[in-house]
Amino acid sequence: MAPPTGKRVKGVQIFRPFVYGTTARPFDEKTNPKPPGIPDDHTHSWTVFIKGIDDVDITYWLRRVQFKLHESIPNHVRMVEGVKGQPFQIHETGWGEFEITMKLYYVPESSEKPQTLYHHLRLHPFGRTEEEKEAMRLNGGEVISWVYEEQIFNEPYEPFYDILISGALPPSASTLKDGGGGGGSGAATPTSANTPGASSSKGGNKKGHERSHSRASVSTNKDGKNNNESKEEPFVIQKSEGGVLERSAMIPLVNRPGQPFSRETEQLEIQKLKEAKLKVDEMKKQMMEELEKKQKRLEALRAESAKAP
Repeated sequence: MAPPTGKRVKGVQIFRPFVYGTTARPFDEKTNPKPPGIPDDHTHSWTVFIKGIDDVDITYWLRRVQFKLHESIPNHVRMVEGVKGQPFQIHETGWGEFEITMKLYYVPESSEKPQTLYHHLRLHPFGRTEEEKEAMRLNGGEVISWVYEEQIFNEPYEPFYDILISGALPPSASTLKDGGGGGGSGAATPTSANTPGASSSKGGNKKGHERSHSRASVSTNKDGKNNNESKEEPFVIQKSEGGVLERSAMIPLVNRPGQPFSRETEQLEIQKLKEAKLKVDEMKKQMMEELEKKQKRLEALRAESAKAP
């Protein structure tokens, strides 16, 4: 963690959505053949990852990720450096499920301490119902275990704040490079109408909305070492295929293949909660009616007992 620079932006909280999890596929001669040199008892290939929503870049706030795998796997603690526009990920093979530890290291400008996530590697179909498990089996055996998460930066330091909001649209902007559709801002009380994902108790604008921001682009090899020197590249405002503005808290409006998290998903989950609440209310009503009947029956029995000689 780098020493703090500048002051914290008081009363401001900024969040950024991201996705983490695992994807596993059983080895199959036609659809997923086992590569040479893989142990005979390995039954699946799998990937663990952390990436931006709709595959947008997150290396402007996340610098590197340490993945801690099962101790039986060679080099089970691995550090993956951020490469602009690419997920933090590891590809492996194996036969058993286990818990993976992911330690997030933020960019130096944040002066934030690392945080840890935990995720259980899933190799076999799972779900709340047999229908959900069967749907995974029919999907070529691919087992997707993904989690939507939001990284919260509470009162970030000024230099980091400027980076976080560098994707905000200036008031005069009307077009974007590689423009796409819409999407939610993800902010209940934005610091600026052009700063999706920033909320503030004070409100007001912050300098830096209309300027481009340069970030270092670094490529790495398998050992996590730099292959080239850092190159400064100007940041250009653009949208993803799903309409997500880079460096924002937006999420897509609708689902697409390989992109299961969106406002559409959110509404479906809300609808499920509403239906569950109705079901619980109905069950509660039935239980109260049965309880009332039993109470009346008990009072009747007591009255009969009192009359008995």
